[in-house]
Amino acid sequence: MTTAQNLVRQTANKRTSRLLRIREAGFGLLFIAPSLAGCLVFVVVPFFDAVRRSFFNGMQGIFVGFENYIAIFQNASFQQATGNTLRFIAWCVPLLLAFSLGLALLLSKPVFGRGALRAAFLLPIAIPVASVALLWQVLFHVNGLVNNALQSLGLERIDWMATNWSLFCLVVSYIWKNVGYNMVLFLAGLSGISPALYEAASVDGAGPWTKFTRITLPCLRPTLFTVTVLALLNTFKAYREAWLVAGNYPKGNIYLLQHTLNNWFNNLDIEKVSAAATVTALVILALVAALNRAWSMQSEEVA
Repeated sequence: MTTAQNLVRQTANKRTSRLLRIREAGFGLLFIAPSLAGCLVFVVVPFFDAVRRSFFNGMQGIFVGFENYIAIFQNASFQQATGNTLRFIAWCVPLLLAFSLGLALLLSKPVFGRGALRAAFLLPIAIPVASVALLWQVLFHVNGLVNNALQSLGLERIDWMATNWSLFCLVVSYIWKNVGYNMVLFLAGLSGISPALYEAASVDGAGPWTKFTRITLPCLRPTLFTVTVLALLNTFKAYREAWLVAGNYPKGNIYLLQHTLNNWFNNLDIEKVSAAATVTALVILALVAALNRAWSMQSEEVA
């Protein structure tokens, strides 16, 4: 075969390979087209419309610049809700990561009843939010089970929903609801770590803590990033439990940012809702970008 024939064959192979890639890409786009269209129609377009509305007067359609943003940052309700939400995130994310990773490490070993325990921790995911709120009321109501137990011990009843304990109750409910899902993600990450690494570390005399910090955590870094981002995003969904238990205007530390947005929407303060939603989206985006940057820097240091 001559050189010219080889070039013709290579060119034909490249063209065929390019056509196959284009066809595969086309099939891929075809499969994701319904989800992509739904995301564009119900998420992307409404969000950018909210960004546009945040610079206008909601009723008159007059351009007001950053007046809506200044108004929400000066609003006492928004300030209180933002502080409560940040405290809730600061408690929930580290505790959820610690508990879910600890359970994953425990259930990744051949312990008694491992299958039943996995199912038990996954059960809260299948329970409707309304049922969780009902359970919360049964436990933490003024006349609930917890207060009845305190009274039987000679202690005074506590109005859990009207004190600083309300945030603690919400944190416990959030962790109980989400720990099973994150545990499954960590179990998937742990299953991808080769046992040979631990065997080699044992031969070198490494202890459990050294194995955890030198093998488990570095190998779990991608999973840990995913779980952290999901935990952060899910903290903004805890509004459902707080709303079902305490309504639109809860007392104490469980008046979250979502309460303020919902109340403004009910009052048709569209410009305030749009500005607050834009700020919230930017903050979440900044937090995720910061986490991504921190994880990338750690990966570069390890490499």
